[in-house]
Formats: sequence, C-alpha cells, structure tokens
Amino acid sequence: MKSEDLALSPLHQKIDAGIKKAVADAIEKHRKLGQSISICKDGKVVTIPADEIKNLDKPSP
Repeated sequence: MKSEDLALSPLHQKIDAGIKKAVADAIEKHRKLGQSISICKDGKVVTIPADEIKNLDKPSP
C-alpha cells in the first residue's frame, strides 16, 4: 500500500498543512533577506542562492 492511498485524519491534515506553511514561510524569509537555502536533491546537499529561490508569494506562470 502506498502512502498516497492512506487518507489522513483531520488532525493529521492540519499538522501537514501547518508544516507546509512553516516551511514555505521560512523559504520566503530567506529569499527576502538574501540568504541561501540548502536542500537535499538526488541524495546530495545543494545550496540555492537567494536570487534563485522561486517567489512562493505569487503563483508561477
């Protein structure tokens, strides 16, 4: 059974939404302050400069 097949309880949905918002807020703060972020991509740590961080406040085209 895949994790996508499991329905989240209402509490888990709220927790998931809160974590996603907190991460998005932290990324946006780094972008606005000109600070880079580091992520894991394909099993390797990659640092993204602030000017390459996508703006999360507005939808991308």
